Order: sequence, then structure tokens, then C-alpha cells
Amino acid sequence: MKTLEIPKVIQASATELPYPDNYFDAVFTDPPYYDNVPYSYLSDFFYVWLKRTIGDLYPELFSTPLTPKTKEIVAYTNERSWEEAKEYFESMLKKSFHEIYRVLKPDGIATIVYTHKSTSGWETLINSLLDSGLVVTASWPIDTEMKSRLRAKESAALSSSIYFVCRKMKREETGWYNEVKEEISKYLHQKLERLWQEGISGADFFIAGIGSAIEIFGKYEKVLDYGGNKVSASELLEFVRETVTDYAVRQILHNGVAGEVSPLTRFYLLYRWIFGEAKVIFDEARKLASSCGFEIENYFNKAFIRKDKEFIKVLGPHEREEISEYGELIDVLHQCLILWAKSKRDEIVKILNDTGYAEKEIFFRVAQAISECLSEDSKEKKLLDGFLSGKDRLISELKDRKPMQGRLI
Repeated sequence: MKTLEIPKVIQASATELPYPDNYFDAVFTDPPYYDNVPYSYLSDFFYVWLKRTIGDLYPELFSTPLTPKTKEIVAYTNERSWEEAKEYFESMLKKSFHEIYRVLKPDGIATIVYTHKSTSGWETLINSLLDSGLVVTASWPIDTEMKSRLRAKESAALSSSIYFVCRKMKREETGWYNEVKEEISKYLHQKLERLWQEGISGADFFIAGIGSAIEIFGKYEKVLDYGGNKVSASELLEFVRETVTDYAVRQILHNGVAGEVSPLTRFYLLYRWIFGEAKVIFDEARKLASSCGFEIENYFNKAFIRKDKEFIKVLGPHEREEISEYGELIDVLHQCLILWAKSKRDEIVKILNDTGYAEKEIFFRVAQAISECLSEDSKEKKLLDGFLSGKDRLISELKDRKPMQGRLI
């Protein structure tokens, strides 16, 4: 009878693994997510109690008053400046991936789990992966977080992580950006279609798109534009964001009318779809606005965009004063909802006629799409659903009028 080998557990640094080259058939790792969580500070609570209960049994593991933090691979520290912490995280993550490459057998497989809301968090992972020699051959989002967890309350927290499957493979030496973009675009649309059918949505949908793009981008040792300049991870992420944004808007609006929506209305719709009613870090809102085609700085404290220190909040109709200028579909919709809450039906009819939206199906499509993006207890959703429930009666009351021409809505 064959005896089972007892597993061996060791403690070592991920940057200096005590194993020879080409040793493992597989490596599985879930590295720290950039600056998402101050892991060692949280572990101090448990460390203190463990030290009191079993510290005498494992004195070498409990030799410090609190958990050691100097060598922790995370961009969250009180001991370094933000730029120093960012640089340290990327360099140490790169060393860890190099070690995985070294100890992995030529036909071995590595699985790396990662997620982060910010593109800066993804840039560090992409740079570290590309420099390690590991080639991403597959990626997929998997739900790993409880929707009821405290971290998800009133925040734009992600609910899934991306699982990357990597191998030791020979890369193509050079990829030309225009050709690589075309390859990414074709592959990304196929992957996004499947992700949509699987029910992946919001911020998780964007993050999954990044994972899919790395599968193509990572096949090359370097990607160059026709000027001979190396294309950075940030450029890749910008292209992916624009591609996913366009796809998502078409799907949210059930196709066919996405081109009729102005940049500002598109931003509002995508913000609600990705972040709901949560506040987000300014840079994430800025990048979303850029992918929609406008500079968010030009709209601070105007319309529905509010900046509060490093955060951006998008106001709903119940948080705005009555609106007198109707340059955007979203402004017209908000004013209609404000008036609907006050039972001013005649004024709603007048506004829709005056602005030309009385005969535009896109107006009600956008209203319905925003409602579908919001939670059941949302005040904005309740206003939208009430307004849309009387849509047929409202349309019947609208007077005939030719639609306004020559402008985006």
C-alpha cells in the first residue's frame, strides 16, 4: 500500500524561494492587491493574541512586538512616501514573479489571482508580469467576495477577482501596436460577449476586460508604435477602457442607439452602471470621463458632478435643484423626475415638447437603463420607476412636434 507523503509547510520570502530551478509542476499565488488593504496592520490584532497563547512554542515566529512590515510587498505604508511605496511594491512584485518563473518547470503552470479598481494598481501587475517572462494564456473573473460584506457598503468595491493562467513560453519578439490593437479588439469583443452572457457587470466587467487584453499584449516581448516607441501598460489600459466603454453602452441601451448619446449622458449612465451611487477616487472618474470623450475638470461642481477633496460624486435628481438649462438628455431627465415628484405633469409635457425628446425613444431607453443599474432601495430608482410606469399615458398627452435636428443628446 502506497503511503501518502506528508506536506511540508515553510515560511519564506516570495522574492527568495528556497528551491532549485525548474522544481515545481504548478505554482498558485494570491499576491497583495497594491494598496487595497493594509494587511500587516490588520494582522497585528491576531498576532498579539497568538504571541500570548503559542509564542513560547514558536519563538522564532514571534520575536518582534508586532508584525514585521518593512519587507511587506504592499503599496500601503506609513514608513515610505507614496511614490517610494509604489516603486517598492512594483519592484518586489516583479522579483516574486521572477522567482515563480525560475522554480516553475518548463511545462509547468502558474495561477495568479489579482484585482484592483484603479488603473495604477493594474499597471504595476502588468509591468511585473511582462518583465518576469511569464506569459498569460487565459484569464477569467471569479466571484470571490460576499455582496453583504461591510467593505461593499456604499462603496464601489469589486466582487470578483481575475484568475490568470501563466506558462513559461517563448514570446514573439515584437508586436506593432496598430496590429496588436486590432487583435485585442477582435478578441476582446468575443470575450466581452461571453462575459456579458455570464452576468459579469459594472466594475468587474471592466476589470475582466483588462485581463482579456493582457492575454494578447503579453504574447510579445515588446509592443512598439510605428515611431519605434515602446507602448506602455497605461496606453494599453486606456485603449481597453475605451473599447469596453463603447461595448458596455451599447449593451446597456440594448444596442442600436448608443451613438445618439452625448459624452456627458454616456458618462452618467456608465457611472451608475459601474459605481452605482458611491463616491469614487477622482482619477477613476477622470479616466471614465476621458473614455467618454470629455475632460471632467471642466464640469466640477456644475451639472451633476461634485468634487469633494480626492473624491467625485455624481448627483441624482433628488439631490439637485430645479434645472433651468437643458443642454443634455440627462438634465432633461432629471428635471422631469424633479417635476414628477411634485406631480407637475403639464410642465413635464412642455419640457419634453420644447426640447424635442417627446418623439425620441432614446430618452426613455436611457431612463430605463439607469433604473436597471441601481439597487432596489435607491431613491433615484424609485423616481425613475414611478416616472416610467406612466410612460404610455405621458406619450399619449404629448403634442405632435418634429424632433430637433443636428445635435447630440
